[in-house]
Amino acid sequence: MKILCCGDVVGKSGRQMIEDHIPDLRRRLGLDLVVVNGENAAHGFGITEKICQSFYDAGVDVITTGNHVWDQREIMNYIDGDPRLLRPLNYPKGTPGKGSVIVEAANGARVLVVHAMGRLFMDPLDDPFFGVDKALASHEVGKTVDAVVLDMHADITSEKMAMGHYCDGRVSAVVGTHSHVPTADAQVLPGGTAYQTDMGMCGDYDSVIGMVKEMAIARFTSKLPTGRLAPAEGPGTLCGVFIETDDGTGLARRVEPLRVGGRLSQAVPGLSPRI
Repeated sequence: MKILCCGDVVGKSGRQMIEDHIPDLRRRLGLDLVVVNGENAAHGFGITEKICQSFYDAGVDVITTGNHVWDQREIMNYIDGDPRLLRPLNYPKGTPGKGSVIVEAANGARVLVVHAMGRLFMDPLDDPFFGVDKALASHEVGKTVDAVVLDMHADITSEKMAMGHYCDGRVSAVVGTHSHVPTADAQVLPGGTAYQTDMGMCGDYDSVIGMVKEMAIARFTSKLPTGRLAPAEGPGTLCGVFIETDDGTGLARRVEPLRVGGRLSQAVPGLSPRI
């Protein structure tokens, strides 16, 4: 099975990259499943029903979020009716939405997508490791489901790495989000789980993690009010991770970073340097 996971979509620039490139990437890479983190898609803060629909129309199968999931208040009334839009599973009991979903991939396979959020320098949520254990208790990769993908939305690299090793051999992939900067550690762990600490963002990299750089710099250099940060809207880069799993075991055979468009060096598995 061939899976593409994309990092945090930031503002209009990031949305445009998803809408412009996912249909072509599905065709050219023969993708069976696409997972996108959309928590910064609505002008940098949260996501809306309209944006969710535009991503589905482009060929996205599941949307994950993170600490900005509730920034657009309308989503609280929408998320229960959209099982493919996930919020972190370790929010307290009674929070709207779900932290995992089983979807049918293009090849007919059953894929469990799980979404958790770290606690270091983040909101004081429930234990993500316990939450992931609970989500995996009824599902075994390669048996009850054909693949399992986990989006670990966390600030600290060590917490993401710990989750990767904690899940090694039990899931197809653990991919990190939230930092908006792609890390150079894509690998298949010893037990067969694909891993990358952070996939980076889908957005304008002539920025400070997707936001207008002058406004962000002013926050660091001055104690004066600077107003709300706004997304940079220059040419975007789509950042993600391409994963190929074994149809028998559901574990990873291959993992490679993917970067398309914009300022970063281009990386597309099996394709020419630029598409």
